[in-house]
Amino acid sequence: MNEPLGQIYLSQLDAEAQATRKCLERITEESLQFKPTDKAMPMKSLAITVSEIPRWIASIINQGDIDFATYERFKMNSVADLPEHFDECLAQAREALKKVSDEDLMKDFSLKMNGQILSTDSKKNSVDSTIRHLVHHRGQLTVYMRTNNIPIPKIYGPSGDDQSWQ
Repeated sequence: MNEPLGQIYLSQLDAEAQATRKCLERITEESLQFKPTDKAMPMKSLAITVSEIPRWIASIINQGDIDFATYERFKMNSVADLPEHFDECLAQAREALKKVSDEDLMKDFSLKMNGQILSTDSKKNSVDSTIRHLVHHRGQLTVYMRTNNIPIPKIYGPSGDDQSWQ
C-alpha cells in the first residue's frame, strides 16, 4: 500500500524544520532592517515570512484558500519571537498533514486578493509548492545572514560556519 501524501509531505517538512529554526534563532535585532537592494524586502519581513510559511500549509488544507487582503501577518516584538512563531506554525502544519486524506488533497485551493481569485490549483500541488517556497526563502535568508556576518547553521551538510556533521 502506498504511503499517504500527507505523510510524505510531513516527512519533507520535518526534514527542513530543524535547519529553518536554527536560521531563525540566529537573526539579530541589529540586522532586521537590512535589505541587500532597494527592491528587496527587509530581513524582518523575510524572517517573518519564513517563520509563518508552515501555517500556509494548514490554511491550504483546512480552509481551501488564502486571501492576501485578509491574511493576518505575524506581529513580531523581538527576534526571540521568530523561532517560537515558527514552532507554532509548524505544529499547525503537522496537525493538518497528519489528518488530511489523499482525496482531500485533490480538491482545489485558491489564492485570492479581496475575494478575486488570482490562481487555483490542487491542494496537493499547493502544499508541495509551499514546502519548496519555504526552502527558497530560507536560502534567501541565509544570504541575508551571510551578508550580516550571522553564522549559517548546517542545512544539508556542514556550512562555512558549522563544520560538524551531526
